[in-house]
Amino acid sequence: MENEDVLKLLADEDTDYVDLRFTDPRGKLQHVTVMADQVDEDFLEEGFMFDGSSIAGWKSIEASDMKLMPDAGSAYIDPFYAEKTLAMHCSVVEPDTGEAYERDPRGTAQKAEAYLRASGIGDVAYFGPEAEFFLFDDVRFAVGMNKVSYEVDAQDAAWNSDTEYETGNMGHRPGIKGGYFPVNPIDDGQDLRSEMLSTMKRIGMKVDKHHHEVASCQHELGLIFSSLTIQGDELQKYKYVIHNVAHAYGKSATFMPKPIYGDNGTGMHVNMSIWKEGKPLFAGDRYADLSQEALWFIGGILKHARTLNAFTNPSTNSYKRLIPGFEAPVLRAYSARNRSGCVRIPWTESPKAKRVEARFPDPAANPYLAFSALLMAGLDGIRNRTDPGPASDKDLYDLPPEELAGIPTVCASLREALENLETDHDFLLAGDVFTTDQIEGYLALKWEEVYAYEHTPHPVEYKMYYSC
Repeated sequence: MENEDVLKLLADEDTDYVDLRFTDPRGKLQHVTVMADQVDEDFLEEGFMFDGSSIAGWKSIEASDMKLMPDAGSAYIDPFYAEKTLAMHCSVVEPDTGEAYERDPRGTAQKAEAYLRASGIGDVAYFGPEAEFFLFDDVRFAVGMNKVSYEVDAQDAAWNSDTEYETGNMGHRPGIKGGYFPVNPIDDGQDLRSEMLSTMKRIGMKVDKHHHEVASCQHELGLIFSSLTIQGDELQKYKYVIHNVAHAYGKSATFMPKPIYGDNGTGMHVNMSIWKEGKPLFAGDRYADLSQEALWFIGGILKHARTLNAFTNPSTNSYKRLIPGFEAPVLRAYSARNRSGCVRIPWTESPKAKRVEARFPDPAANPYLAFSALLMAGLDGIRNRTDPGPASDKDLYDLPPEELAGIPTVCASLREALENLETDHDFLLAGDVFTTDQIEGYLALKWEEVYAYEHTPHPVEYKMYYSC
């Protein structure tokens, strides 16, 4: 849509409010709501001033004025507000110059797309994330000087097989690692997921499927691919809809990578392709029908994977999923169809569907930053003709120790990822897509999380060491 289409929609829908939404560096969607009668052509062209000093990782108080620039193409009627409200995603600009604010994640995504076009390598980069999530009925946690605890529960969880309920225990529930994917009544999330998907479709999102995932209480909905910035918006809407539909059902949704012990964690496989002049750049006659550019793109991903972790796996909790020896894509290897490496080439008959899948990201990621960093790593691989080495078509989960030792891995902690980002980020600075100031600000935020995690005693430490 264009600005005039937004104004027409406001009138046609008799809208009361306009919700301006933007994303902070950590990836959380933020918003401010204005009366619809304040929104006209000038408002949409000139933007909305706000105070950026209260957003963690952004401006200090002496330079806090910032401006939200609504994107007309992102407009949709919010399905969760009692008053009719039109939501729009915004980029953030400097009010005095109108230039993109360098720490705005959505602005980074837009710069990454511009850099791709300027490079001559391609015209558009498509991203298709597969973000899993957990649903619980009850969530409680505490962090204090004398108490650190959490407890989650769900009636359909595997651990409730012998719980006594007033209405009786029907017994049908997925076991540990048993959720992929029997029909109801074992899968009791069918109607809830259908409402989530239907809600997404009603607000204009391109979706295609839903199902229970492997772990107890774990689910996934299908997003159809789109270009980088648009898909960043779509993933923010994806999380928003899932959180709010779950809340309406009396449930709590989380995108934490590893919210429970002893079952599969939550990933976000990211499918990527580049097109140029209406043709798929990744289709060719090399390994798995890939082009040479696609192999170089993979080479860039594998080369910079440990730096990418800072954006694709940005939480301390992320690395409780990325543990060697389990079904986690920790090995920096690639293969066709093989799901045990951190990069996979999905099988497809059509050259138009030829793509590369990064399997190590998780949905704690800020989508704009994660997608941009993945693209920049891949483009760096193409520019420098980075050889990814031979493909790994063996089951990497079942390799003998001597072979396994020769395959490099992604990071084992957020600390490692941040240390790699500090030393290996020149590829992100190409074309001013990321900036040194932005990376320094992001590192400062993330080091705070690392210190908080590392300085806090864990309950399992009491179990292991209290009586030593």
